[in-house]
Formats: sequence, structure tokens, C-alpha cells
Amino acid sequence: MCLIIVKSIHHKNTEKIAKVFARILDARIKVPKEVNPIELQQHTLIGFGSGIYSGKHHNSILELVDNLPEAENHEVFIFSTDGAPRLFLKYDSSFMNDQIKKNHEILKEKLISKGYSVVAEFNCGGWNTNKFLKLFGGINKGRPNADDLKKAEEFAISLHKKLIKN
Repeated sequence: MCLIIVKSIHHKNTEKIAKVFARILDARIKVPKEVNPIELQQHTLIGFGSGIYSGKHHNSILELVDNLPEAENHEVFIFSTDGAPRLFLKYDSSFMNDQIKKNHEILKEKLISKGYSVVAEFNCGGWNTNKFLKLFGGINKGRPNADDLKKAEEFAISLHKKLIKN
């Protein structure tokens, strides 16, 4: 049994990714306020995702993890969408990978400190119209796009295979 916990606000960028994961993994999707931390022990895999806000996942995801009980190697995965300008960053994938790791770092550390095993991470661009960007129509318009959704599908398929193998 898989559960996906997602907080997706502005353009539902992260929710689009979560729906792809849910379809492949036969998972339920919940928002943080719907989750009872005790019920999480019933699931073999849990996904935690949101947009990236000031370099980290949404506070509601982080607060939920703070309230989780200790676990022993319970498998989880982390995912996000962010408004980084992919047009400029695609030329330096090592920077992009470092930035994604940095954006996931706080959530990952919290999960590991509670005894959870982070088995995979996923990120893609998302349409960003925050603050002054809305004056120009935002950045990453149309993201996640078909290519992003295909990568999300491939990611979920690899997670599914890993679950079956274990």
C-alpha cells in the first residue's frame, strides 16, 4: 500500500506529478491536514511532495514530518516542483542537481532523523507566478509538461518495480 502526501497550491504543479505517481503506484493522495501520523505505519511506501518555497518544501509537509512517530527503515520518497528558470539552468545539470539536493535537504534530514529510509527523489520544473513574476506571465509556463509527466511515470514505474522486488 502506497500513500502520497502532497501540498500543491498555486497552479497545482506538484499535484499533477502526484497524480501520475498515484496512478502507477495505485496510491491514495492526501494533503497534510488529512493525515493521521499513526496511520502511516500501515503503508509500505509513502511519498512526500510539494512545491519549493524559499528553498524547502511547504511548511505543512515539514510540520507533518515533525509530528511523525519514529520508524524503523520505513521506505519513503520525496518529490517537488520548483520555479527555477529551467531555460538558463538546463545548460549546467550539475548545478541543477546540487540545487535539487539542497531543496530536498531539510525534508530528507527530518525523515532520516525519524528512522525513515529515503529510497528516491524526484523534481521537475513548475510554473511560477509568485511575486513580481506574475507581471511578466511567470517562468516555466506550461510546466510540468508532457516530458516532465513522462519522467514522473518512469520514476514511479522504477519505484513500483523496487517494491515488487522487495
